[in-house]
Amino acid sequence: MKRILMVIGLCTMLFNTSCESKKEEKEEETQFLVTSPLEKDTLITKEYVSQIRAISHIELRALEKGYLQNIYVDEGQFVKKGQLMFKIMPMLYEAETQKAQAEANFAEIEFRNTKSLADSNVVSKNELALSKAKLDKAKAELGLAQTHLGFTEIRAPFNGIMDHFQVRLGSLLDEGDLLTTLSDNSEMWVYFNVPEAEYLDYKANEKKDQMLKVNLQMANQQMFEYPGVVKTIEADFNNETGNIAFRATFPNPKKLLRHGETGNVLVKVPFKNALIIPQKATFEVLDKKYVYVVDKNNVIRSREITIAAELPHIFAVSSGLKKDDKILLEGLRQVHENEKVHTKFVQPDSVISNLSLYAE
Repeated sequence: MKRILMVIGLCTMLFNTSCESKKEEKEEETQFLVTSPLEKDTLITKEYVSQIRAISHIELRALEKGYLQNIYVDEGQFVKKGQLMFKIMPMLYEAETQKAQAEANFAEIEFRNTKSLADSNVVSKNELALSKAKLDKAKAELGLAQTHLGFTEIRAPFNGIMDHFQVRLGSLLDEGDLLTTLSDNSEMWVYFNVPEAEYLDYKANEKKDQMLKVNLQMANQQMFEYPGVVKTIEADFNNETGNIAFRATFPNPKKLLRHGETGNVLVKVPFKNALIIPQKATFEVLDKKYVYVVDKNNVIRSREITIAAELPHIFAVSSGLKKDDKILLEGLRQVHENEKVHTKFVQPDSVISNLSLYAE
């Protein structure tokens, strides 16, 4: 009986050993897919937070004191250049104008009489000159009174859209009081800040007499249908941020964009000899990107990389990799640092095409 039990135990042990051996052999035979970065010239899209401004955005203020007598427009209304918008009660200025007109008429009659007498040598030339000076003074005072009267009417200086009113009908206005603001939204100026290194790259790739074309992503993540061009770069860098401001001009025929909006300016930048890898071949540790690089002995080691641009499902790498490096494509969670693995190499162009991606 003991002999039988010993035989059974021996068989069981041999069976378990055989299973473990097959399991270890199976594990050793597991192959991990590896690939290399795909090197090619491409275009990368860079995003910059932007502020959207009307090409003309001004404050309309009262130029004279008085009560606001009439409002001829409404908030949000489109107004044309020269259109009457506000009227300040003009009675005082009308009276001053009438007084100045009467004095100018009197001075003109006096001058004509003096000139007639001077032509007959009845009065001296000095007297005629004095009469002429009085007439000029009266005309100047009339012009000043007419100007003040004209200031009681506030007209649109350009075509634009009204903002909300700061005053109401009957308000007592002082000189300089804010009435409203007016925006010319026919074109929009979009400001965005560019780091120094990217500014230098832009200037290096700048073509003579050709402005940089950009696109605008609005706050709802939709693309604005009209492209813009960078027409202006500010003179100085901001020493605190290391950035310089660019200004792009966008047409706005449908008046969709309004003063004060925000968005993202998208700039396509040429990237020569870019190293492209699938995003799934990377992992992140403390906001830094890493890949597993497989050396000639099939030992894997993690390596930090720098991402130049993020495209759908792929990264363009600016540093940390060479085109001949082999990186782990799949199974990143199944391996450990300095582990030796069996690998199967997949051509990088095949990897990219299988992702159905196209680098421009």
